[in-house]
Amino acid sequence: MRKLFLFAVFLISLINAGAQELPIKKEPVFQAGEVLEYKLKYGFITAAEGTLKVLNSDLKFDDAQTYRLSVDSRTAGTFDVFYKIRDHYDSYIDKTTLTPYFYQEDIKESSYKRNDKARFNQETKKVVSNRGTFTAPTNQTFDLVSAYYFSRSLDIARLKPGEKFKLNYFLGHEIHQLEIKFIGREVIDTKLGKIRCLKFSPSIEPGRIFRKDSSLYLWITDDDNRVPVKAQVEIIVGSVTMEIKSAKGLRYALAKETKEK
Repeated sequence: MRKLFLFAVFLISLINAGAQELPIKKEPVFQAGEVLEYKLKYGFITAAEGTLKVLNSDLKFDDAQTYRLSVDSRTAGTFDVFYKIRDHYDSYIDKTTLTPYFYQEDIKESSYKRNDKARFNQETKKVVSNRGTFTAPTNQTFDLVSAYYFSRSLDIARLKPGEKFKLNYFLGHEIHQLEIKFIGREVIDTKLGKIRCLKFSPSIEPGRIFRKDSSLYLWITDDDNRVPVKAQVEIIVGSVTMEIKSAKGLRYALAKETKEK
């Protein structure tokens, strides 16, 4: 369930795999104090919940000021009785470039526990973790948490339906890549009201969780916040849906659909 939550929440990043440096807006679309809450549903049952926070940090790396991106995920309801999950993730990113300096995760799943850490050196394209040293393809390498926030600040106003992008991120003991296709624009119902959204479909590798013909769809707000409000994926048995519960401290107004007069 932890992997499904991470897949739904963080792989919503449009990060080009090319060697060029990716441009970002002059100001991040997020700000300190932003708090997003989600629920993950297996069918009609709420299986897990997650909270994402943007915090100011006193830590400096290479004399640069940083944001602390904090994520908590946990099982809920019946799932919490049979298999308790309490996972925590932190990513410290540069306030200007939005690239990560340091990432750590504290995993607690039933009797299993793990703590991983990684230090990013963008100039040398190296990621040094407790699992080894890895060479990245670009000088903008991300963990899953920082990738999510960085991608929100990219300018995607010129995207056309059918266009594809590639995503690179470091996880565990290797650098992964996904292809993401822009589907188009839709208005969807959420806990926050009817929201105008951009719809994407990342590629999926079939295996223990996903079927060969599984499809993943992601919806993010079609405004300057670029907040993910929904994700849906088919698995071996049934489907999993992520839905937003609340959004506080946003920098901009949400793209809510207004009623016709």
